[in-house]
Amino acid sequence: MAPTETMRRYFETWNTRDFDAFESQLADDVDFAGPLGTAKGPAECRRGIEGLSEIVDRVGIRAMAADGPDVITWFEMRTNAGTLAVANWATVEAGAIRRVRVTFDPRPLLA
Repeated sequence: MAPTETMRRYFETWNTRDFDAFESQLADDVDFAGPLGTAKGPAECRRGIEGLSEIVDRVGIRAMAADGPDVITWFEMRTNAGTLAVANWATVEAGAIRRVRVTFDPRPLLA
């Protein structure tokens, strides 16, 4: 599976709240960092997305670009505080997501 296909599946499983499938595509040593926290390992990353899903209605991909194993996705995250623009930089190796870096303005969520 190409890295972009893996990342499309990442967002699809998040939208459908299929957290078992979400977790299954994460590498054993996955590392996540974003404005609301960090996580290491598949179980911790899953808990983070499950928690975020309590305030996120849906994520919609607007653009995706890849350079080898690195995939940058620009998406909109519809939350109970409004729609937020998000940049996600992930590294996919051997079909598994190994690293995720996310950036967005968290102020609407913190208000």
